[in-house]
Amino acid sequence: MTPNKASQLKTPIHIGIILDGNRRWARAHGLPTLEGHRRGYDKVKEIAVAAFEQGVKVLTVYAFSTENWRRQKSEVAYLLKLFRLFVGTGTADLARQGIRLNFFGRRQDFDRSLQTAMQRVEQATKNNQRGVLNICLSYGGRDEIIRAMRKLAARKISPAKITEELISRNLDSAGWPDPDLIIRTSGEQRLSGFLTWQSVYSELYFVKKHWPDFSGRDLAAAIREYGRRQRRYGK
Repeated sequence: MTPNKASQLKTPIHIGIILDGNRRWARAHGLPTLEGHRRGYDKVKEIAVAAFEQGVKVLTVYAFSTENWRRQKSEVAYLLKLFRLFVGTGTADLARQGIRLNFFGRRQDFDRSLQTAMQRVEQATKNNQRGVLNICLSYGGRDEIIRAMRKLAARKISPAKITEELISRNLDSAGWPDPDLIIRTSGEQRLSGFLTWQSVYSELYFVKKHWPDFSGRDLAAAIREYGRRQRRYGK
């Protein structure tokens, strides 16, 4: 078997997805903006199942950034409603399918009931083995690094003892491998603060489809493209 053929068989262990284009999808279909968000959150469950069926072990999705709080109050309120529905009841089917769920980001930005619900879901699914779904809520890559540094400062860690490994162990993603592949939907070609520390050697894949239109076939195409690339890690 030639190296090129072998590389086409590679499946990324960890995929990150920036969920972009919900509002543009809604406008394109003559629907209210909020309907785009609803379709987008339904899509998360569909793609998570598709990813694990295709051999991916960890999926991390960028659902709501620290900057998204600056959107219109009505839109933010609706998104918070969706978060509560997803965390409260929307995760049940994923849990029954053996999927483990985790939440990254500034949990203190949410009310106590939602924080408690997140903890409950994480605890209830911690032994699930089919795949890991990490959901980034009120998340920013720089903010994550700042929070990690504050943890180290609170423990009075000597600067000489701070290493890349130590920083990684204090990020939201501690314990999970860095993403092999990051996908962004809706045509934009930037990371917008997604997994800033973890993405230094991630392969990037941009697709024009808006997130609600993204399908399992689109995911498979991204994985095939990943399999054709050579990762050198600076060598």
